[in-house]
Amino acid sequence: MTIREIDLLIDGKKVPSKSQQYLDVLNPATQEVVAKVPVATLDEVDAAIESAHKAFASWSKTSLTKRMRIMLKFQQLLQDHTDEIAALITEEHGKTLPDAEGEVGRALEAVENACSITRLQLGEMANNAASNVDVYTLNQPLGVGAGITAFNFPVMLPAFMFPAAIACGNTFVLKPSEQDPSATMLMVELAIKAGVPAGVLNVVHGGPDVVNRICEHPLIKAVSFIGSTPVGTHIYNHASLHGKRAQCMMGAKNHMVVMPDANKERAINDVIGSAFGAAGQRCMANPVTILVGNSREWLDEIVAKTKTMVVDAGTNRRADLGPVVSPQAKQRIIKLLDSGVEQGANLLVDGRDITVPGYPNGNFVGPTLFTDVTTDMDIYQQEIFGPALCILQVDTLEEAIDIINANPNGNGTSIFTSSGYVARKFENDIDVGQVGINVPIPVPVAYFSFTGSRGSKLGDLGPNGKQVTQFWTQTKTVTARWFEPDHSEGDEIHTTISLK
Repeated sequence: MTIREIDLLIDGKKVPSKSQQYLDVLNPATQEVVAKVPVATLDEVDAAIESAHKAFASWSKTSLTKRMRIMLKFQQLLQDHTDEIAALITEEHGKTLPDAEGEVGRALEAVENACSITRLQLGEMANNAASNVDVYTLNQPLGVGAGITAFNFPVMLPAFMFPAAIACGNTFVLKPSEQDPSATMLMVELAIKAGVPAGVLNVVHGGPDVVNRICEHPLIKAVSFIGSTPVGTHIYNHASLHGKRAQCMMGAKNHMVVMPDANKERAINDVIGSAFGAAGQRCMANPVTILVGNSREWLDEIVAKTKTMVVDAGTNRRADLGPVVSPQAKQRIIKLLDSGVEQGANLLVDGRDITVPGYPNGNFVGPTLFTDVTTDMDIYQQEIFGPALCILQVDTLEEAIDIINANPNGNGTSIFTSSGYVARKFENDIDVGQVGINVPIPVPVAYFSFTGSRGSKLGDLGPNGKQVTQFWTQTKTVTARWFEPDHSEGDEIHTTISLK
């Protein structure tokens, strides 16, 4: 088996790193080393930033139409290589092939939104705002932007960042997760093939030192991050301290509310799919379900269907979930699941000791389901980021809303109901940034912005939609007055602030 050597991408070229430190990239199902990724030297990080800075002078002056056409080519190449990209995601992340293909589809939506840059980057104008005075805005690029992404979506998360950033006229330095970089690198290579000029898009790899260098470097103007709350909080504070614009989409504890008037079969299937899909390694997963009123009678069926979930390597298309990303992740998940038992939760489905034939070394955790969960337990308070579902039971919708609003996170929440009144009450009373109504994972299509809130987000602008253009541009307002040749006005001094 050939082990891939992951390169840096600087000034439009793949560059072998001079680093003395390389990290193993493992197949989570087998623990085989499939690639080696460098921890870039700080000189290499600086070189990538300098390349982006140099390219900004010409790229920022490139027409909107040309930038859009490059994005259109990139979109097509991404679509054409879906199978190849998905295979790399499955090999290094572990998620099932159908799920990996779905990730590429969501990435395509974000790239397609960037293809709308000729509309999204338009300014505003008021003709004759005062006498012979026009006022208009220019939405201009910032300079060099940076993106730092987590392992769980190695293609979708970068797609939330660099396509829109460079479509707006910025240049970019991307630092993907070192746990599964190959799909990201293929994606970036396709962007270069689509016509992104040298220096406009660069890639470096590494850990905290590389991240800090990005946050501190004076040429970086904005930083986007998607990942865990501790890392996101550090990046937001550190980048902001150094004068950067920053957005950080972070951890979550999403809740799904099931009302007794919901479509029973649909609700049960979506409770299970959203909790255990991708082995629970989604910031928009559903780790908490609240059964309201008589819907608690469905618990036995939820448990029975959970036990039918197929756990296997992601290459098995019949698998419902594959392994978690690393032995360390498995160890952390198991420790949290153990705490649930120790703190008194009722363990109805136990996936801690699952074995998968043919994969004795895989990082597998089976679907795990708790009832009698209270909000002071670790399995409720912490983001498990594994295939675990906590079920709470209440009598009323109001109780469910109070529980959700008391949780510090605000990434997403869903309700299953057949009542328009109940759905409307929920969407208005809930204090969470993204709401699903009979939708289990309420991530909007990419021409709407990602709007997580509260403890799940730092920064006032999210990825995608209109907000992504606002984040990657600065608004310049021009107030202009033009006179006829040889005009006779203006022969008096005016000391007032008003426009006349």
